[in-house]
Amino acid sequence: QVQLVESGGGLVQAGGSLRLSCAASGSIISITVMRWYRQAPGKQRELVAAMSNGGNTNYLDSVKGRFTISRDNAKNTGYLQMISLKPEDTAIYYCNAEVAMVGFLTTHSYWGQGTQVTVSS
Repeated sequence: QVQLVESGGGLVQAGGSLRLSCAASGSIISITVMRWYRQAPGKQRELVAAMSNGGNTNYLDSVKGRFTISRDNAKNTGYLQMISLKPEDTAIYYCNAEVAMVGFLTTHSYWGQGTQVTVSS
């Protein structure tokens, strides 16, 4: 099995920065897609950013130019660098990874436990 462990959330003032990490462990051959989602209170979970193992990225319109997704394939770790944070970025952030594992022909999707990001005004 695979585990995703997130870290880096916290409380920050508007305009501040945070860097989220998502470390994957287990019988991993590769992570084909790394994604970051967020869910604010009373709202649906939304896709914030995604990155393929080829380096292609896409972002939610409201975070373009402020958030950057990256990954370290050697460490099976993904990152979400967030700058110029706004109160509306407040949410629980989840990482999601499509993982190719030893002994399986298809990839499987795994989720991190979530990390709270709170941006005060």
